[in-house]
Amino acid sequence: MTTDLSALTTAAEKWDAMAAEFEKVERAYKRDVHGISLGQSWSGLSADAANKRFTATLKEYRSAQTEAKAVASLIRDAHTQFVDLRAKVKAAVADAVEVGMAVSDQGQARFDYSKATEQERFAAHHDPGLRDTEQSWTDHIAAAVRAVGDADDGFALALKAAMQDSDPFDGTIGGFNSMATGDIEKYEADAAADTAMKLNSGEKVSERELAGLERALRDNSGNKEFSQPFLKALGADGSIRLSNKLFEMAYGGDKSNRTQLLQTQRELGNSVASATWKPSSDQDRAFYEEFTKDLKENGTKNFGSDSNPVTGYSTFVSMMNAADGKFNQDFLHGLGDDLIAAEKKDHELFVQKGAGHNGVRADAIDTLLGVMSRDPDTATAFLDPGQDPEKGNQRLEYLTGTGEKSRDWPKILLTGYPKVEVDDPYSHTGLGAALEAASTGHPPLAEGESNGRPGPHTPAQARVMQGTIEYLDSGAAGDSVPKNMHQNLANAMADYAADNHNILAETDGPRYGSPAGRDGIWQDGSGHDAKAGITVGKDSLMRVMRGVTEEADTANLLYATQRDYAMERLVDAPAQGGEGYVRWTNPANDLGHVMGAMNSIGSDVILDERDGKIAQVNDDTRYGYHLIGAPITGLPVLGDTAQRLVDAAGYEWSKDVSEAAEAAAVEKNSGHYSSGINGTYELIDAWAKDRGVDIEDHENSKHDPDWDAWRDMRTRAKQSYTSARSDAATYLGWE
Repeated sequence: MTTDLSALTTAAEKWDAMAAEFEKVERAYKRDVHGISLGQSWSGLSADAANKRFTATLKEYRSAQTEAKAVASLIRDAHTQFVDLRAKVKAAVADAVEVGMAVSDQGQARFDYSKATEQERFAAHHDPGLRDTEQSWTDHIAAAVRAVGDADDGFALALKAAMQDSDPFDGTIGGFNSMATGDIEKYEADAAADTAMKLNSGEKVSERELAGLERALRDNSGNKEFSQPFLKALGADGSIRLSNKLFEMAYGGDKSNRTQLLQTQRELGNSVASATWKPSSDQDRAFYEEFTKDLKENGTKNFGSDSNPVTGYSTFVSMMNAADGKFNQDFLHGLGDDLIAAEKKDHELFVQKGAGHNGVRADAIDTLLGVMSRDPDTATAFLDPGQDPEKGNQRLEYLTGTGEKSRDWPKILLTGYPKVEVDDPYSHTGLGAALEAASTGHPPLAEGESNGRPGPHTPAQARVMQGTIEYLDSGAAGDSVPKNMHQNLANAMADYAADNHNILAETDGPRYGSPAGRDGIWQDGSGHDAKAGITVGKDSLMRVMRGVTEEADTANLLYATQRDYAMERLVDAPAQGGEGYVRWTNPANDLGHVMGAMNSIGSDVILDERDGKIAQVNDDTRYGYHLIGAPITGLPVLGDTAQRLVDAAGYEWSKDVSEAAEAAAVEKNSGHYSSGINGTYELIDAWAKDRGVDIEDHENSKHDPDWDAWRDMRTRAKQSYTSARSDAATYLGWE
């Protein structure tokens, strides 16, 4: 932190001056010494021998210039890096101090009580997360310091390599380096490739070499000047073998280096990301074309054994999945299309046969979709079926649909006698994540993370959501959504709360065409300002909602979202009910439709009449647990007033669902379709009380017209609720 880095630029100038002096000597030597052996006055064996020696010396003068200029360039490169990286260390410390930390000379961050107010000191003393906060700042500073050390190690490696005589046929041993370059990253790439090739060939690699490989990859993360020559030296074949080796070592017998090996794997993936990032020069494009062609040739090869195979694609994509860098959209799309094309040629290409390989999933397609989910724009562009799905890329239909045009998702084949086929426990995880990202525009939400305000959506996002629901419900099979997609799809559907509401309530006919739905999405505007949404049939929407709400978490999310959105519409109603109270009864009518639909979906999970199963209504494995207190993953941010009224009503939706299921289990006529309405009444009552209606005045002794409107709202809500429950009986196969 105190070194005068300008000494480096001074040194670089002296190395350049040295090169200039060598050039002067070279000219004089060529004229006064080397030239003698080329003249007419001296010939014979002694002249030939002298010429060879003089030529070697002349080359050394030239090589000395090359080496000196290369060292000058390396020093300048190091100076630039050190100035930048030291500034980042200072910035990291300053950021820590700004938030109230004191930082020691060793980079240890601790809360600075001396600068805190009494209230802040008290809060800090009682903050259970303070130690974690301090450690996070210490780690942040340590990472900045480590980056300086990494750069210093890379500089040292390059200096040593630049001074090694790299031409064994130049007439000298240990002379000057005629092929020295001023590129630190080039030397690091060469050294890293040497270590990687030793690993691939099974040679013993020392801990120092392994650490050097990890350091070089980490230090040059995002640097094409390193990643392209490194990967070019390895080729796709060598990259796949190196990744396999790293996974094998990490999960093998000796666990002591696992963390380092997995970090090396991560940085290998980051090197692929940087090397293939948006080719912008002829050199970039040449590398990109050569590497992707090489990958395509090696992707379908078996890099395992006959009894426990692993394709090159499976390893390569698993390595990409370990990375934390961003990949080029064109590279991901091209790779995705190559994987699908390869699978269509060999339907068992991505089937796991045997025990499998630690760290590597056989299903490269699903893994790649998971990688795409980290960049929503990439996922959207890949899965968008286009304005005319019949003429589009048909990727979405292949991945989500059923039938000839759709994927037969691979299972796990346990070899032996007899052979046993079992479900892949991770199947559809990548697809679910990609669909959430593609249809919402945000990465998949973490557990407990709340969504923002629902929508708005671009036309491409809406087409993905529309196509997903339609393809999943092909053949009315929407209630059988793969389990690993439930949370992601529930998050995505919650983001379309307004569209769901209008479809379930059958409002805004020209836009949604509910209940039948429309062929395409609705869209307002054009270009970057365009807003869009889904127009699927009410039956498909309800079946897919049913399909993703097997668990209490996803059921709670969709139920709460649609309930809160319907209440928000009621809250937005004008101060006066208007003629015929339509300004109040219309949103109450919609509330009844939505609540009837959601209660039907919930009760169908508890009671599956089609299979003759009657589950215990209050079964804790269904909806009787985890409903209150815990944060709901994916819950959109809706109006505070609506939420306040829901809370005021003491609304527990699981009671309505249980009541509806219990009635359906014992009744076989349409009378049970009104069961579970009480919660809807409670919501309307809470709203009316908030508007000043005295709902306890059972005779309306004050002749309040709003009291009449409130009673009418309840009546309309029950009618629509019953209608929605009746529709559900058809859509969900009760009758």
